[in-house]
Amino acid sequence: MRNKALKYYLAAAVVAALGAAPMASAQDAAANGTLTFSGGSAAAGVGYTWGHGVLTYNNQEYPFTVEGLSVVDVGVASIEGAGEVYNLKSPAAFSGNYVSAGVGATLAGGGSVAALENQNGVIIHFHSTTEGLKLNLSPSGVSVRLKR
Repeated sequence: MRNKALKYYLAAAVVAALGAAPMASAQDAAANGTLTFSGGSAAAGVGYTWGHGVLTYNNQEYPFTVEGLSVVDVGVASIEGAGEVYNLKSPAAFSGNYVSAGVGATLAGGGSVAALENQNGVIIHFHSTTEGLKLNLSPSGVSVRLKR
């Protein structure tokens, strides 16, 4: 019984280390930009997230929109946040479909941190505060588009 529990703990540690690898590798480099975001989400089984923000890159500001779907999701929330952007080579590379790139965590007081990565290798470390109640039991992704 003890050996079985030890195997589970070791497996969990390996999974956590692998999931945190993109977060650690991005932190080794300096952030290329920053972002601010505000939006919301609502769900009853299938959830929808929306919002807008501003990317600051090379002392220029680029407004963007966010949309996303999730499943096994319940609740309504207002989201405010900020983050650091890594591996950004041009503003155009910021647009894309982002998925979880590491282990996220919920903080006391309704906040959370997450690492997201798009198909261009751009990584966002996002820190948010949430008002309302929301439960999400599945991975989800978001689509980010620069406004023209």
